Amino acid sequence: MSSTRSLYRQYSTSNTASSENLPPRTLARVARELRNLHKSPPEGVRLIVDSDDDNDASAAAATNLEQVLCEMQGPTDTPYEDRYFVLKLTFSQDFPAAPPRGFFLTKIYHPNVDMTTGAICVNTLKKDWTSTTSLAHVLAVIRCLLIVPFPESSLNDEAGKLFMESYEDYAKRAKIMACVHGRTYEEENTKKTPANTEKKLVETEDPSKEEEQDNHTQPSKLQPPLRSTSNVKTTKTASTTTSKKIIKKSSTVTGANNAKLARKKSLKRL
Repeated sequence: MSSTRSLYRQYSTSNTASSENLPPRTLARVARELRNLHKSPPEGVRLIVDSDDDNDASAAAATNLEQVLCEMQGPTDTPYEDRYFVLKLTFSQDFPAAPPRGFFLTKIYHPNVDMTTGAICVNTLKKDWTSTTSLAHVLAVIRCLLIVPFPESSLNDEAGKLFMESYEDYAKRAKIMACVHGRTYEEENTKKTPANTEKKLVETEDPSKEEEQDNHTQPSKLQPPLRSTSNVKTTKTASTTTSKKIIKKSSTVTGANNAKLARKKSLKRL
């Protein structure tokens, strides 16, 4: 898995100076939440930090504290499976008394996500919010929302209506959107590197690999050995000679018998 620095610089919209507008208690709380997320993220979620090393704990603390960027993996057996979606949580000066706001930065087709702004509608970020609610819990609830949407409080009325009328049609539409806009790590893993290229060249030049491939292409049953042309000619000549001897011998025997019969007939005449 590659580092998240490129993602951070792609999606981060605020600079470090803007976080200085937040009160110290808010900054302290956000910094603590970031350390906890880095240390123990929810399943299917990773924190996006401005560092080449995702395991650098100091990078989480140095990240812009006005917003939290995360990448969320689509849950299994959903239209979002095998795709990754970037989202952010933003904080006001009243945090943690007031909840953060959540936005999907990756376009996603979902009843509880606004198609234009990416705003997320979930009770955890509204009436169920308390000052002790952790950001890890918020992210876990948002991921659960991808499994079980709540069309009753939809921000995308079209998706909510389609979800209620025909889940199959809704899932097809959501999967198409996910395939178009969602990220895949396979795309990064298929990038050519000098090491991978060298390894492929070595495997190609290895004669044992070619021999192994040749063995796979040969038929499983053994083929009868081919007879050489000289053997065929020798066999043909020998069989011809033997045939001539047998015919000659037969003709000799036949001639002798005919001679005896002729003698008997002549004796009877006398």
